[in-house]
Formats: sequence, structure tokens, C-alpha cells
Amino acid sequence: MTEVLSIVLGGGKGTRLFPLTQARAKPAVPFGGKYRLVDIPISNCINANLRQIYILTQFNSASLHLHLSQAYTFDSFSKGFVEILAAEQTFEHSGWYEGTADAVRKNFVHFRTQNPDYYLILSGDQLYRMDLQDLLDQHKKSGAAITIACTNVTRDDASQLGILKANKNNDIVEFMEKPGSTKDISDFKIPQELKTEKNGKADYLASMGIYVFNAAAMEECLANEFTDFGKEIIPAAINRLKVNAYQFNGYWEDIGTIKNFYEANLDLTTLTPKFDFYYETMPIYTRMRNLPPSKMNFSNMNQSIAAEGCIITNASISNSIVGVRTIIESGASLNGVVCMGSDYYESDAQRRQNADNRIPNIGIGKGAIIKGAIIDKNAYIGEGCRIGIDDISRVDGDYGNYHIVDGIIVIPKNAVLYPGTVI
Repeated sequence: MTEVLSIVLGGGKGTRLFPLTQARAKPAVPFGGKYRLVDIPISNCINANLRQIYILTQFNSASLHLHLSQAYTFDSFSKGFVEILAAEQTFEHSGWYEGTADAVRKNFVHFRTQNPDYYLILSGDQLYRMDLQDLLDQHKKSGAAITIACTNVTRDDASQLGILKANKNNDIVEFMEKPGSTKDISDFKIPQELKTEKNGKADYLASMGIYVFNAAAMEECLANEFTDFGKEIIPAAINRLKVNAYQFNGYWEDIGTIKNFYEANLDLTTLTPKFDFYYETMPIYTRMRNLPPSKMNFSNMNQSIAAEGCIITNASISNSIVGVRTIIESGASLNGVVCMGSDYYESDAQRRQNADNRIPNIGIGKGAIIKGAIIDKNAYIGEGCRIGIDDISRVDGDYGNYHIVDGIIVIPKNAVLYPGTVI
């Protein structure tokens, strides 16, 4: 028997993170120079000694499969696993996952073999560090059928989130999805008995999309045609089951848009980042690459992060993320750049072939100046390129070898920018 079965939801198309999700599932999007988004919920589970983990996905899952198989292998004594359950055709179900709840329903055949007491539902695109054992302990003590992890938000933030109304006993009695900025929701304010000094001006409870279900409650809640947890399952459950609120007072960010992704990455470079990767007792795990340390030759780096295996020569880098295996040539300048790095080093033969075809090498070429941009993996940035420097129109759209999303320039994976390109 497995007491807790952890399920990470990552089946959406990730359209708001396009073009970063053009060739990969949303949980597989690189983050922080060396990690993937899916490493966050998996690490939270491992740190809480929850090692039976399923990842539900259906779009562009190849790179996610590769990452998980190379990053998470448990010994036979722990009985742990991290396993992907991609959408599949069976005699019972022939279609895609229609939503978060539908994805769980269609995989009951796999979950029931574990015979869990509790299901822990997590999102694959959020940045946070939570003591999941504390969440489970409160759920057990409360006697609730479902516990919803909540973050404290202001009225402005509440307009675009699912807002929960709790009584003084922490029981959730009402749910409202994205109330907007004009609707009166003053009766949804956190009861005085539940407020703490950490709440500050954050008077409302927003669902984090993190749930604990008793196994029987999960079976009952999904014995219908509802497809989504937040919009359908949870509101219906509140009317007939005991649903408890778990107040989380730490940092939490939904990495749902290019703007959120860009800002959350660059925040890691600040003196006191909101999310701290340097937390020794609750580390964030990822694939072990066995790369050499990064090498800086005559370069200036200010409030920046360089992952393993980089070679940076005579460059100026500030407020930027430099991902694994990034090669930055002489005279290059990066400011406010999220560079994801490369999946491999080019061989001498590949470099000669590049020269024959007049293609730049992978990495950042000589004298390239880049500001306020996201550079996806394996990008070829030629000598003398200027990105985000010149005063040009920044209308959102697809411009072939680059995109502009939320006003941010995004160079997609494997893109080639020839020498002298101006964006």
C-alpha cells in the first residue's frame, strides 16, 4: 500500500508560454540556468519523503521523458518512482485528456494498483518551496475530505485567481473563479481568527492548484463528466464535502506567461531572490550532467548566474542567466537576458561545416549586444547581432526567427541569427 500518491499535472499545451513550448511540454521548459520547471514539484515531494510520483502529460512529451529518465532514479529499497503517464488510447478511453480532472480519471487504472490513502495533486508550472508533510499533517488532523493549499493575495491579485471563502475553523464554504476587479468580494476576506502578521494587506485566499484528496473522496468527486479541478470539481465538492484551507505564507509564483517566466528567472540574480536555490535542507534536484565548471576569461559579471560548462571570454554580463554549456565570444554584452544554453558542444568538424555554410556557431558571437530577451537552447547568435538595443517596434507577434511576447524578445530553440542581425 502507498499512503500518498503524488500526481503532477503537466498535460496542457502551454500556449501562454509559446514559443518556449513549441517543441517541449510546459513542465520541461528550462529554468534558472540548469533546471526544468518540473523539478520544482518533484523536489518538493522528495524533500517530504514522498517518492511515488506520476507526471501526467500529453503534448510534446519527448524531452520531458528524457529529462525524467536521466534525473530521477530511486533504489529498489525505497520503492520510489517518477513515471510519466502520457495520454493513451484504451478500450475504455480513446481521446485526449480533456482537463486536469479528466487526466486523473483516465489514469485511475494505474493509480488503484498503488492502493493509496491520499492523492496529492500538484501543478507542473509553479515556483515555490513547501513542506508537503506539514500540508498532509494538517489535512489528516482536520478530518477533511479535501485540503486546498492557499496563498494570501491582495484585492488586485485576486481578480485573476480562484478565490476561496473560509470560516474561522478553516473550512472552505464558497469558491469564486476570477472575480475581476469590479465585483464586490469583501465577504471573501480572511476571517480575523485566521489572519497572521504575514498576511499584511493580503486579505484573500487564492487557490494554488495544490490539493490533498482522501482516496475515497477522489473516486467520488471524479464519478461524473467534470473535466477540471479548479472550475468544476472543487466548487461541487465544497457543497457536499468537508474541504479545508491550508494557508501557505511562502513565495509562490505561477509560471504561466512569458512575462512571469522572464521576471521569475531574473529575480534569481538579485541579492535577495524571492525564491532561494541556495537552501541546503530543501534542495531542488535536477539532472546530473557531470559538466566542468564554467570558465570566465577576462570578463565582467554583475548580479548574474552562470550554470556549469560555460566558456565566457572578454564579455560583459549583468542581471542575466547564463545556461549550461553557453559559449560567449569576445566583446559580447548581455543585460537582462535569460539564456538557456545548449544541449551539446559543437565539435571542430561541426564548426568547420558552419563556416562552410556561413552559419554562426552555437552560442553568443563576437560583439553581440543583447538586452531584455529570452534565448532558448541551441541558438546560433552571429557576430555583431543587436537584440533589444535599437529603438524599434515591439509589437507582439511571430517574426520568423524570433518572437515578441509580452513585449519580450524570444529567440526560439535552434534559431539562427546571421551576423549583423538587428532585432
